[in-house]
Amino acid sequence: MSRVRPNYDTINSTDGTGDRHSIGKNMGFELIEIDTEWLAIAMFAGFFAILMTGYPVSFSFAGTAIVFGIIGYLMDAFDPSRLLLLPNNWFGTMSNFTLLAIPFFVFLGSVLEKSGIAEELLETIGIVLGPLRGGLALAVVLVGTLLAATTGVVAATVIIMGTISLPVMLRYGYDKQLAAGVIVASGTLAQLIPPSLVLLVLSDQLGVSVGDLFLGALIPGLMLSASYAIYVLILAYFKPHLAPALPLSVRQIKGKALVKKCIKAVLPPSLLIFAILGSIFFGLATPTEAGAVGAVGACGLAALNRKLNWQLITTAAHATAVVSTVVVMILFCSSFFSLVFDALGGKELITELLVDLPGGKIAFLIVSNIVIFLLGVFLEFIEICFIAMPLLVPAAQKLGLDMVWFGVVMAINLQTAFISPPVGFSLFYLQSVAPPELKTIDIHKSAIPFVALQFTMLLIVMIFPQTVTWLVSLAAKPVL
Repeated sequence: MSRVRPNYDTINSTDGTGDRHSIGKNMGFELIEIDTEWLAIAMFAGFFAILMTGYPVSFSFAGTAIVFGIIGYLMDAFDPSRLLLLPNNWFGTMSNFTLLAIPFFVFLGSVLEKSGIAEELLETIGIVLGPLRGGLALAVVLVGTLLAATTGVVAATVIIMGTISLPVMLRYGYDKQLAAGVIVASGTLAQLIPPSLVLLVLSDQLGVSVGDLFLGALIPGLMLSASYAIYVLILAYFKPHLAPALPLSVRQIKGKALVKKCIKAVLPPSLLIFAILGSIFFGLATPTEAGAVGAVGACGLAALNRKLNWQLITTAAHATAVVSTVVVMILFCSSFFSLVFDALGGKELITELLVDLPGGKIAFLIVSNIVIFLLGVFLEFIEICFIAMPLLVPAAQKLGLDMVWFGVVMAINLQTAFISPPVGFSLFYLQSVAPPELKTIDIHKSAIPFVALQFTMLLIVMIFPQTVTWLVSLAAKPVL
C-alpha cells in the first residue's frame, strides 16, 4: 500500500474529505509504496480488543488512533501532517444541518415521556382494545408504533411500556413470554420508524438525504408493526388462554367519557406525528425543520395537559444534551480513527475485499448483514454506524447499490440485533423495570418469535426493494 510524504512547498489547501488520493493531489503529497496493510488490520483488531474491555467507544477510537498513528510514524508509514485535516472535518460536521435534527427529536421524545402524555396514550388504547383477545398486546403494538413515530428513542419507549403495561398484562392472565416479547419488539420499532435516530445517523454516514431515508423506512416499519399485530391475533385466536380479554369490571370508562378520553389522549399525539412526517413527505419542511416544529408541538401538548413547567424543560433538555453529546463525541473520535486507518491503507483494503467477494452484490449483502447483526448484539447503534458504515459504504457504492435501500436494510438489521438474545439492549431495558415474577430467561425467550419476524421482514425488503424505493420515488415527484 502507499503512504504519503508531504511536499511542504506545495501544501496550500485541502478538500476536507480525508481521501488519500485527493489529499495527495491537493496538498502536494509524494506517494511512496510501503506495505502497511498488516498495520491497518492490527489497528482494527486493537480497537475491538479495547472495546471488549468495556472502555468507552469514543475514547477507544481516539486512543487506538493515537497509538497506531505513533507506530505508523515511527515505521515511516504515517505522516502527522494529515492531522491538519481534522479541524476541517470537525467544523464540517458541526455545520451539517441534518445532524441538527437529532437534538430536536430527542427533546420531543423526552417531553412526551416526562409529561405523562405517552403513559396516558398507552392506558387509553389499552382500555379501547381491552375487550378483544390479545387486546392489551395489540395496544402495546399500536402505542409502540405511535411512540416510535414521535420519540425515536428505544430505551424510553421500552421502559414506558414495560412500567405501565407489563404488570397489567401479567395481572390479567397474559403469558409471561408473550407480554414481555411484545413490549420488547414494539418498543424497538423506534429504531426503524421515522423519526428514528438510527436513520438520522445513517444518513450522515451514507451521504443520502435523511428525508429519503425516513420515507424509505416508513413502509417496512409499518409492515413490521403489522406483522407483530397479526402474530398476536393469531396466537390469541388459537390459544386464547395466553392472551385473554380484559375483564368487563376493569373497563370502567364507557360511552361519551371514553370518547372524550380518546380525543384527549390519542388525537393530539397523532396530529403531531402526521404534521412531522407529512411536512417531510410533501416537501414543506426538511427533517431538521420538522423536528424543531415537533419539539415546540410537544411542549404545546404538555401545556394543554398542564404538565409544562421549568422542571420538565430542564429534565428534557438534560436528556437531550446527553444523547447529542455522545453522538458528536463518537463522531469526532471516529473521524480521527478513520483518518489514521485510511492513511495506513485500511479502508482501501476492506473495500477491495468486499467488492471482490465471490457472488458480487449478494455476497456483499450477506457479509454486511452478518457483520452488522453481530456488532448489534454487543454495541449501540450509534457506535456501529461509526465503526462499520465507513467500511461498508465505499464497497456498496462501487457495487452500485441504492444507498437509501441499503440504509433501510441496515436499520432493520440493527433493530433485529437490538432484541436478539442473549445481550440485545432492549431485553435489558425491559429487565430493569420487570416485576420479580418475570425472570431473565423468560425475557430472553420472549424475543425469539419476534426475532424470526424481523428476519422475515429483512428478507422481504432485500427481495423486494420497492418496499423502500416506491414511497421515495413518489415523494420525489412535484406536488401540484
